[in-house]
Amino acid sequence: MKSFDINIDCGESYGIWKMGADEELMPIVSTANLACGFHAGDPITMVRTIELAKANGVSVGAHPGLPDVVGFGRRRIDVSPDETYAIFCYQIGALQALLRTRGMALHHVKSHGAYYAILNEDRAQAEAVIQAVIDTCDAPMLYYPAPMRTHLLTQVALDRGVDVVQEIYFDLPYDRHGNLVLERAQNKGADLAETRRRLADYLDSGELVAVTGEHIDMSEARSICLHGDGANAPALARVLREVLVGRDYTLEAVTPPDPGHSQAAE
Repeated sequence: MKSFDINIDCGESYGIWKMGADEELMPIVSTANLACGFHAGDPITMVRTIELAKANGVSVGAHPGLPDVVGFGRRRIDVSPDETYAIFCYQIGALQALLRTRGMALHHVKSHGAYYAILNEDRAQAEAVIQAVIDTCDAPMLYYPAPMRTHLLTQVALDRGVDVVQEIYFDLPYDRHGNLVLERAQNKGADLAETRRRLADYLDSGELVAVTGEHIDMSEARSICLHGDGANAPALARVLREVLVGRDYTLEAVTPPDPGHSQAAE
């Protein structure tokens, strides 16, 4: 039986401000990227989201972002590599502590928002993040967009022996280089019939088609990422699950590496 993972960005509510459809999505997906209070979320939201994930058998990873609640972590902030290291360790550690209170372990780390650009342009920043992941995680594992060859951070991760789970998206289009085309301002929701067709084609070919028609090899992907704040995120998640199950896939989180055999642990 083949397996695939569906992960969501979640836990993004803050105080009385509500964001996303976490309660509807958790029964459908297998992995959750939980905001850790810097770009979104707060301690009680983190606890409640952990409890929701545990009740649905969903593995939980940390989703660290820049310290910018107002900008939702999407505005670039000038931080040093030392600050980035501390920012990631702080957020990962907070989530680990809360997971421990509910008998759960951290599954992975996935960066958020403006950090994607920072980590793909500055090797010192990328090295700071990977060092934070190694220093805080028993079984270091990073989630990051496919294709891996286009990202500096994933190359640093592989150089340090950190497992990288490549992920693909069906709620955003791709350009010809395999980069995501952000259309968040529209937030119109994904076309469900088109998503069903695209996923079926991907499972047959291992490729996704760019907006300009080029075919992009994404065959190494092990997870589908779904943004929990999408206009029709629950409906999209159900379509993704239906197609995968219909193709005899099981939905389950990626198995973390064995700490005893991790190069990073050495």
